[in-house]
Amino acid sequence: MFTRAIVKTPCRNMVNGISSSNLGKPDYELALKQHENYIKALKECGLNVTMLDPDENFPDSTFIEDVCLITPGCAIITNPGADSRRDEIISISRIVNELGLPVERIKSPGFLDAGDIMMVKNHYFAGLSDRTNKEGTSQLNNILKKYNYTSSTIELETVLHLKTGISYLENNNLLAFGEFLTKEALKKFNILEVAKDESYAANSVWINDKVLVPRGFPKTKKMIEKQGYKTIAVDVSEFRKLDGGLSCLSLRF
Repeated sequence: MFTRAIVKTPCRNMVNGISSSNLGKPDYELALKQHENYIKALKECGLNVTMLDPDENFPDSTFIEDVCLITPGCAIITNPGADSRRDEIISISRIVNELGLPVERIKSPGFLDAGDIMMVKNHYFAGLSDRTNKEGTSQLNNILKKYNYTSSTIELETVLHLKTGISYLENNNLLAFGEFLTKEALKKFNILEVAKDESYAANSVWINDKVLVPRGFPKTKKMIEKQGYKTIAVDVSEFRKLDGGLSCLSLRF
């Protein structure tokens, strides 16, 4: 069960964030409202939410998940794969140092975005992507071993981050689409196949027996509910324009 979340308010400069979506620039004021509703959804799931101030120096910094992986045993400050995001780790390091957990770090030449990491009990799947390299996942594996966790890698073919294409909903249920439907490493799961026209909804988030689902994807929402979960639909259209999803917007632990 999760008890806390950390979020970072979007900055005005988010309109200049990294994007390959071809969906246009985000509407900043609408993004703020959507972020507020996202926080409400986290609280509805029982989380105590810490809100960090915006940072105009880093357009993508609202996607706070990428810069830190918080496990039950330690916090791991990542080394983001995008040049423009590397120094985001400075501010998150200050916050993480207050959590009382051992702090570990991914160091160059290793690069790792935590959006490429999916936790399944004591095992961590790491996606090898344009933002996460083999040296980064090797360092992650060595760190996790110290705390009696295991990890393995999955090669990504088409998506930005691992959790762009899959989400673990606990109880052996895995949302997945496209390339992830045939990955050998994932065959042990009960795969809930996300329709191609709703692929964005593969990035949903399990929190304490509720599942946050992006608004506007009714087939995926209904499929999740059929598995017995209560869902909360959250509109994140403006963050989608920056290749971001529900999981990217918070650290949950």
